[in-house]
Amino acid sequence: MDAAWALALAPAAAVPLALAIDRCFGEPPVAVHPVVWMGRALQAGGDRVAPRAPTARDWRSFGLAALLWCALAAVVVIVSAVLQWAVLRHAPPWLAAVLLALLLKPLLAWRMLRDEVLAVEAALAESLEAGRARLTRLVSRDVQALDAVQVRESAIESLAENLNDSVVAPLFWFALLGLPGAALYRFANTADAMWGYPGMRGGRYWQWAGKWAARADDALSWLPARLTALLLRAIAGGPRWRVLATEARRTPSPNSGWPMAAMALALGVRLAKPGVYTLNHEGRGADARDTPRAAGWASKVVVAGGLIALVAHFSIALWWSRWM
Repeated sequence: MDAAWALALAPAAAVPLALAIDRCFGEPPVAVHPVVWMGRALQAGGDRVAPRAPTARDWRSFGLAALLWCALAAVVVIVSAVLQWAVLRHAPPWLAAVLLALLLKPLLAWRMLRDEVLAVEAALAESLEAGRARLTRLVSRDVQALDAVQVRESAIESLAENLNDSVVAPLFWFALLGLPGAALYRFANTADAMWGYPGMRGGRYWQWAGKWAARADDALSWLPARLTALLLRAIAGGPRWRVLATEARRTPSPNSGWPMAAMALALGVRLAKPGVYTLNHEGRGADARDTPRAAGWASKVVVAGGLIALVAHFSIALWWSRWM
């Protein structure tokens, strides 16, 4: 195996290594977590560009927030590209794979997501109040009026939506653009979570200041969300793609409805956000068996997504070995 071929394989090997690190160790400490750093930068910047009170059409806030988003995104891409270049350029292939896996892992969060969703089910077994309290760690909506079935539905919805946001989409962009692609996606998704609101949040008005962040996340999530739905349908079953597409479009988001609808249809349950949307309206109410079933299917999607990313990088390595 020549040096170029071995070096090209390092990103492919980093994918299963990163997933193994996630499974064994979970999230890194907050002090060294790059997504936490992204959130702090977005918080500090957002406090300067978003107004404190509702405004009419506010192109100034939109423009300032868009410029700030682009500047922070450039920093993320440049830093991750330099790190990837340094690892691939200066480390032996086996060490490059390990170091890339350690850099990629914080951009994935499957173990934490799975554990939090299953913890909601365990808390519901104790009491409704315990289930509601645990759910607040997953969702930002008001949970006090939710009954047990609605708490469970919300946890399953969060599992399906974040299966894309926290695993499949970062792997998708890592397969296409390496570490800078995965880092850019996680930045965009974090920015949308913090800025992409159509009204007041945290004492700031985001109707215009958050538009760029919301649309950027929509664009970067478009293909991965549909891939997540396709993988869920292939693994768990479900009706024809046309039925899935109809259900997915019931949500305000152009993307999150796809994995959520796929999960609802596969389980045969109704998933709803009161006053906003209902997926698989004719489905039954979710029960205690559905949460572990959903988590099991999602685990298989994670494995499938990892294999796809590995094969994509292996194909790049094969092309490299022939033409470089």
